[in-house]
Amino acid sequence: MQRAAQDLLLDLWSRTRIDWGFASDRIAETFRRARWLGAQDRREVAETLYGMIRQARRTDMALESSETSLMSAASIDGSRRELARLMAYRLLAGEIDEADARRELPEVTWDDVLSVDERIANVRDPVRRFALARSLPDWLARRFLDEQGAEADALCEALNRRAPLTVRANALKVTREELAAKLAAQGIETRPTKLARHGLHLETRTNLFGLADFKEGLLEAQDEASQVVAELLDPTPRSIVVDLCAGAGGKTLALGALMKNRGRILALDPSPKKLEELRRRARRAGLSNHRAAQIIGGEWPAEATALLGRADRVLVDAPCSGLGALRRKPEARWRVTEEHAARLPSVQEEILDRAATLVAPGGRLVYATCTLLRAENQEVVTRFLAAHADFELVPVPVELAAPGEPYLTLTPHRHDTDGFFAALLVRRRAS
Repeated sequence: MQRAAQDLLLDLWSRTRIDWGFASDRIAETFRRARWLGAQDRREVAETLYGMIRQARRTDMALESSETSLMSAASIDGSRRELARLMAYRLLAGEIDEADARRELPEVTWDDVLSVDERIANVRDPVRRFALARSLPDWLARRFLDEQGAEADALCEALNRRAPLTVRANALKVTREELAAKLAAQGIETRPTKLARHGLHLETRTNLFGLADFKEGLLEAQDEASQVVAELLDPTPRSIVVDLCAGAGGKTLALGALMKNRGRILALDPSPKKLEELRRRARRAGLSNHRAAQIIGGEWPAEATALLGRADRVLVDAPCSGLGALRRKPEARWRVTEEHAARLPSVQEEILDRAATLVAPGGRLVYATCTLLRAENQEVVTRFLAAHADFELVPVPVELAAPGEPYLTLTPHRHDTDGFFAALLVRRRAS
C-alpha cells in the first residue's frame, strides 16, 4: 500500500474507532475528497478498514502481548499505536510478513503478535475465549453461543468474511439471463443466486455504480436474502402493497418489479432523505406504481390511514440491531450495546401491531429483520400471535427455514447471504 493511501487509511480508522459510526459513509466521504486516490488503492483502503474493524478485538489482544505493552503504554505516541494495529492486522491476515512489520515498528514483539491464537485458546472462560477468537463483544458472543449452539462458530466465522457483491436484475427492463450476458460482454463474470429468482453474484471485482447497466436501471445492488424477503410477500400485479419501513427503497423496487409495475405500492419511512433516495432510484428503475410518503412524529400520512384493512400485502422490514449484516456493516458489533438491543423488541412489536391494522382479510403480513437474535425475531412474532387471534403463521418453504422452524432464517454460513429472519403471517378471513 502506498504511503499516502496508508496515511488516509489510518485517518479513516482513527475517526471510525472514536464512535464506531457507519464506515461506509465515512469511506464515501473520504473518497469524495481524495480524488487523487486510484481505484486499486480505494479498494485496498476500504477492504483493509473493514478487516481492521472486524478483527479489532483480536488485533488488540495480539498487541497487548508485546513486551512494550504498546496498547497501554502512555509513552507511545497515539499515531504509532494505530499504525501498530494496522501492521498487526495485516500480519495476522497474511498480507505482510514479520520482517515487514519489524522494519515499520521495531519496538513491537512481533513473535508475540503471531502467537495470539495460541493464547486465546488458553483463555479459560469459554465466552471470553469465543469473543476473542471471533472478535466480538462478550455480550454478543454469549448470545450467539446460547442461541446458535453448535453452529455459533461457523456463523461468526462467516460473519467475519467479506460479503459477495450481489445484484438484482430489474425485471421491468431485463431478465437475469440477459443481464448476465451483458455483464459477460464487459468481462464481468457472474453466477445466479440459488434462492432469489432475479439475483446474480458478481465474481469479477468492478465499480458497480460506474456501469452503464446500473445507470440505465438494469440492476440494483441487493443482498440475496433481501431479495428473498420481497419474494416471500408474493405480491400480484393487482395487489395493494404497503412497505412500512421502506428506507431507501431496495425492497420497494423489488416488489414493484415482481408486480410488473402494476397494482399499487405505498412506501413509508420517517426519513425524508431516504425517501428522496427511493424516488431517485425508482426513476432510474422505471418504477411507476409506487408512492413514497413520510411518517412524521410517528403519525402515518393520510395515504396510509386510507388503506386500513385494505392492503393485500404489508411488509415490515423492522428497525433492528442489524447483527445479521456484520459482513457489510462490521462496526455494528461495537456500536450496538446489549442495552440498545434489549430496547428494540418493544419498538418492533409496536410497529408490527400497527402494521396489522392495514392488512385485508386473507392478506399477507411479512415481519422481517436483518438480525439473528431471537428476542428481535421469534419472540416478537410469538407475542404478536398471542395478541392477534385473527392472524396465523404460515410456514415458509423448507429450504428457507432453520431446521424445525416455520420461519425464514438465512445465514452467511449456510446460504452465503446476510443473516435475515422473516415470518409470514396471514390474516384469517371472517368465517
